[in-house]
Amino acid sequence: MTFRPAAATGMPLDEVDTPCLILDLDAFERNLTRLPESLRGKSIRLRPHAKSHKCPEIALRQIALGAVGVCCQKVSEAEALVAGGVGDVLVANEVVGAAKLKRLAELAKQAQVAVCVDDAANIHDLDAAMRAAGVTLGVLIEIDVGAHRCGVVPGAPAVALARQIAACRNLRFAGLQAYQGAAQHVRKVADRREAIARAVGQVQTTTRMLAASGIPCDTVTGAGTGSYMFEAASGVYHELQAGSYIFMDADYARNEWTESGIPQFEHSLFVWTTVMSASAPDRAVVDAGLKASSVDSGMPRVADYSDVDYVKASDEHGVLQLKGATRFKVGDKLKLIPGHCDPTVNLYDWYVCIRNGRVEALWPITARGAVL
Repeated sequence: MTFRPAAATGMPLDEVDTPCLILDLDAFERNLTRLPESLRGKSIRLRPHAKSHKCPEIALRQIALGAVGVCCQKVSEAEALVAGGVGDVLVANEVVGAAKLKRLAELAKQAQVAVCVDDAANIHDLDAAMRAAGVTLGVLIEIDVGAHRCGVVPGAPAVALARQIAACRNLRFAGLQAYQGAAQHVRKVADRREAIARAVGQVQTTTRMLAASGIPCDTVTGAGTGSYMFEAASGVYHELQAGSYIFMDADYARNEWTESGIPQFEHSLFVWTTVMSASAPDRAVVDAGLKASSVDSGMPRVADYSDVDYVKASDEHGVLQLKGATRFKVGDKLKLIPGHCDPTVNLYDWYVCIRNGRVEALWPITARGAVL
């Protein structure tokens, strides 16, 4: 069920109901253009990860600025994006189970779709599902380059899977998925750079072995907001999957950025919240708790107030500690910078898009809750 938005176009920000998700359009648009501009002159494609925003409206803006398509994590996310007009989607994840494979096959009739694998039995099932639907699907082998999540061991195990894909009638070997997700929030630039250098070495080993086996690898895809310039400079990556750059969250803000070559992106995404209690001189309580902002990467940060900390979250309450002269009264509204943008977005149905203190647009978060 999609609930009505907390605002209407033209409404002053102060009148927007809370809690809601607001998008500062000026900062968002600067971020949107800053990343492709940072890649100017480099022979590399951009395929932003749409799990960050779950919104076809944003995906189409990224594509208009040169992205070849987008990534997503779930078949249901891909369905929402394709229904919204996106024509090229990589499901940068493994898809398992007959029901999901059937839906993936149907989606491949509507758009350019690819998927990742790291298992021989999954390849067999994918081929059978695509054959039953009469389609051919691009398949990338995911290799574990340090995140220790999904992914086959680089080198010979990946080559064996590539041979299996090449022998399938309805699958096409489309390259390697090599995302080092664990490196994205490594704080020091030198440590992040070193982690990506190790990943690059593992990719090089695998592509050399593929070439020696007569299997061309036209695409190596991966990278995130915290590291993408390192992958871009490596000479082995063809596509970059950065996603959070459009929003930036409190966790990314804790990274070091100087000398990384990565532009300083701005916070553009906020949870708009109201003070609901101010009964103690050193404390205020807002109406944005666990159901309004994800805390898996730490508490949200209070924007515009250096002497106020968000220190505790319960289901519907957020407790602020007032450390300096700032005081709030009941009814005051303020912005929170989410600790982690992706799961926070997934809590809302709408972006309330703000420019010059007024609501300019309302964008539906079409793939909200798309977990199948």
